Amino acid sequence: MTIGKSADFEVRLARTQDELRAAQRLRYDVFVSELGGGGARVDHDQRLEVDHFDDFVDHLILVDKKTAQIIGVYRLLRREMADAAGGFYSENEYDLTSLKQSGREILELGRSCLHPDYRGGVAMHHLWAGLARYVATHRIEILFGVASFHGTDFAALAQPLSLLHHAYLAPADLRVRAVKTAFQSMDLIPEADLDRRRAMVQMPSLIKAYLRLGGCVGEGAFIDHAFNTTDVCLMMDTTQLSDRQAKIYGAGQP
Repeated sequence: MTIGKSADFEVRLARTQDELRAAQRLRYDVFVSELGGGGARVDHDQRLEVDHFDDFVDHLILVDKKTAQIIGVYRLLRREMADAAGGFYSENEYDLTSLKQSGREILELGRSCLHPDYRGGVAMHHLWAGLARYVATHRIEILFGVASFHGTDFAALAQPLSLLHHAYLAPADLRVRAVKTAFQSMDLIPEADLDRRRAMVQMPSLIKAYLRLGGCVGEGAFIDHAFNTTDVCLMMDTTQLSDRQAKIYGAGQP
């Protein structure tokens, strides 16, 4: 299923086992080799980052048409897919009751990554444009998923985590919460004492991008030792996008 094309890129859902393996290999390069992550089903011999959910999701891939290489990935998990998989990936870290009982169409985003040679350019915009079309096709209202800070030194992340808590908490009716057994409060620094510039400098680019689109976060953080990350749950209500935000989100659509 081709979702979008340009002179240089094609966005589509993975169609073959070889394409799935290429996506998992890119994930290995980014999440394991670059960021020091791991997991029970990571295949170090084949250099594949794999887990249980890969058999149930749609894999949105970005292909460089000049090289035929997969250089970007998004993993997409709709409600019916999650039912078949035994739940959403994020439920390992967050209580999603408020989202699941909202009566709205929800989509979990995961394993988003780009090849390092394509970061900071137009590639991510093409991947987002493909995501926007997928969302429209399936009439998705709420996007959500775990987003990560590199590392597990919670104190070192006090500024950005506190900014998220004070300025970007989700509305109460949609606010998920980190599971009780691993809940880490993000209310670490009083709002009046925040260094907002420093906080935004420490904020990962993907999180900043979603915040610019009106994104918000659940309550509490989760430390993922297997992936060497500190996670927050990001949410975005696509029905609340302004015209300007919608243009950014759908940038590159033909």
